[in-house]
Amino acid sequence: MKSLGIRRTAGEMMSIALVATMVMAAVLAPRAANAELRIDITRGSVEPLPIAVTDFLGQSGEEKQIGAQVAQVIKSDLERSGLFKAIDQRAFIEVESSLQTVPRFGNWRVISAQALSQGLVQIDSQNRLQVQFRLWDVVAEEQMVGQVYSTIPSNWRRIAHIIADAIYKRITGEDGYFDTRIVYIAESGPQNARIKRLAIMDQDGENHHFLTDGKSLVLTPRFSPSRQEITYMSYHGDIPRVYIFNIDTGRQEALGDFPGMTFAPRFSPDGNSVIMSMARSGNSDIFTMDLRTRKIQQLTNHSAIDTAPTYSPDGSQVTFESDRSGRQQIYVMESDGSRARRISFGRGRYATPVWSPRGDLIAFTKILGGEFYIGVMKTDGSGERLLTQGFLVESPTWAPNGRVIMFFRETPTSKTGGKVSKLYSIDLTGFNEREIITPLDASDPAWSPSIP
Repeated sequence: MKSLGIRRTAGEMMSIALVATMVMAAVLAPRAANAELRIDITRGSVEPLPIAVTDFLGQSGEEKQIGAQVAQVIKSDLERSGLFKAIDQRAFIEVESSLQTVPRFGNWRVISAQALSQGLVQIDSQNRLQVQFRLWDVVAEEQMVGQVYSTIPSNWRRIAHIIADAIYKRITGEDGYFDTRIVYIAESGPQNARIKRLAIMDQDGENHHFLTDGKSLVLTPRFSPSRQEITYMSYHGDIPRVYIFNIDTGRQEALGDFPGMTFAPRFSPDGNSVIMSMARSGNSDIFTMDLRTRKIQQLTNHSAIDTAPTYSPDGSQVTFESDRSGRQQIYVMESDGSRARRISFGRGRYATPVWSPRGDLIAFTKILGGEFYIGVMKTDGSGERLLTQGFLVESPTWAPNGRVIMFFRETPTSKTGGKVSKLYSIDLTGFNEREIITPLDASDPAWSPSIP
């Protein structure tokens, strides 16, 4: 968190945990055998867990305002996951006036809360924001998490995302995805002269800003899996040029001109190379470029169109789309280009394969009977599941925990050819689809790794 000036104070975290542990041991030891509060997110449908999130306490007006804002962001993050249901604060019987006392758990059980989030906001003499946070298991009457964060006051929203991640991980057992960003293409103007700008925002649509001015057409942004960098394609005149853009520093670097390239590159898992599709002599094949030496290596050499490559998380394999079987299908090969084999055998055409960060699934776009679908399959092609469909749904991108997919949906608005394009997220169950609000039309999203 160095780049944003946030640090977790280990000593303070330990002292808070120690105080809570001593209180719990003295008062609640007889209940230690109770089952641990946990959501099993591997099941197809999950009943949202009721959680009470109180406004974080504060003394001054500014501290109270920040405390209420932090609580609201935490609730919004958790509810968007589909796994939690935030209890209306109007149902609260009593809110503790101090973070140093054990909650009156009976008051929270009465309103059916199974978990309780509390916090305290303080701004010290150095104008540093200190945020203390605790998560309680209401049924077992035990503290589950106790943490302290320190940053500048303007970073309160990011602290809220980090706390939501901590709650998600403690209760589900898997990493959260709230302290992340989305880069995408913001679109405006008439359909025959679209202005396409590179834009970035938090995963919930906040802190939105544009990275390019719209003077040049930009396409297919992709995040590095290992650092806060993106690669994208932009046209310099009529020549496609590939850029790397560092989000933290704003530094931009051109990798070179690649005439005929059909898709912008994606990073390797270690961030040291990119993989892309380039057209040479009218034929599209897959190549890699070492970012340190700029050396290019060709991986496929086929008369068909090979494109849209993506590495597996360990870098040992590559998935891509090809029409070498007569229509668009998904293939997997070793990272050196050997042993290419087809894995999609369902009806219709398959495109834009993207390997899950967990390594267990590949997301894809499917075209069948005039409809588009977003789906997932296992890496051998088995277990295909379609999650959503529409007039045009495309460009799946994975949350860093591999449990949620974002994509864009294009919808006709009139008989004259008008269309709107919006971003949506959906979890692997297919039951929790939500729109991500953007100021302009949006397409081609890419999810960042968790922010360091």
